[in-house]
Amino acid sequence: MKSKIQFGIIGCSSIAKKSTIPAIIENKNSELGMIGSRSIQKAKKFANEFNCNQFGNYDDVLNNENIDAVYISLPINMHEKWAIKAAKAGKHILCEKSATLSYSSAKKIIKECKNNNVKIVENFVFKFHPQHKKFLDIIKQNTIGNIHTFSSKYGFNLFHSKKNFRFNKQFGGGALNDVGCYLISASTFIFKDTPISVFCNLEINNKLKIDTGGSILLTFSKNRSALLSFSYENYFQSTYEVWGVKGLMKMERAFNVPKNMKTTIFLNKNDKIKKILIPGVNQFQLSIENFCNKVKNKSKNNNLEKEFLNQALIMNAIRKSSKQHSLIKIKY
Repeated sequence: MKSKIQFGIIGCSSIAKKSTIPAIIENKNSELGMIGSRSIQKAKKFANEFNCNQFGNYDDVLNNENIDAVYISLPINMHEKWAIKAAKAGKHILCEKSATLSYSSAKKIIKECKNNNVKIVENFVFKFHPQHKKFLDIIKQNTIGNIHTFSSKYGFNLFHSKKNFRFNKQFGGGALNDVGCYLISASTFIFKDTPISVFCNLEINNKLKIDTGGSILLTFSKNRSALLSFSYENYFQSTYEVWGVKGLMKMERAFNVPKNMKTTIFLNKNDKIKKILIPGVNQFQLSIENFCNKVKNKSKNNNLEKEFLNQALIMNAIRKSSKQHSLIKIKY
């Protein structure tokens, strides 16, 4: 494979424009090869903005033999179609979260990726910020003892707009798919495990037919639990904390961290609070770097497939729990 991964963009979203495309351009292992949009005019505008010589529609990107990987940033209901088409075209896939609307959809995507020997990653960029590694290192050192509870809040006040796909059920809108998914991913990331059961209450806006927030209880092995809360209608929060036998750790800015922002881990032990400062980084660029390394490593990576499928399975159980108002056991 070439020294640099050539990326094709499928979907000219705001997150692509603001964060992902600049990260692709700035990363030493990647190059922006082509811009794709439903509107050729929009694709051309994006291409000009980023000094990219090639643009077209989504199929044009997939038919471009020079493209090694695609970044898919579309309304969630379109992810399955274009991820499968990308896999059949032999392109590796970096897909915005939430990658799917169901577990069955996730299985279809993974099947095509396996059949065509391509890799797919759901783009939870927060995991690559060094504050999370530091957090895990402190847990591993047994500084706060065995951890018992993970709790997390992520939400903000989001203006209701018919133009925003997040408020459109048909497009896969809703707070669970948009922000709640982060909390699921973070809990399994910190516990290094998958939950065995879930109880969830989603707050449904009857007019919009979508959830605008919710609360989730995930139960893990060894009597561990995750308490999660997310919303489109509350004061901004982007935090998680872990409660252990000997102490407590908290992260105030866990998910959406601007690239120049320093972050702080608060370690509460023996009635003293220690602040651990983490320098600012571009977590989008670190995510692109990680993806490129995965693509260049030609060996099969079953962990990527498991991570992708498990996230979708847990999300399915959460939706089912809320709909049935009952505890749901998760079978992997």
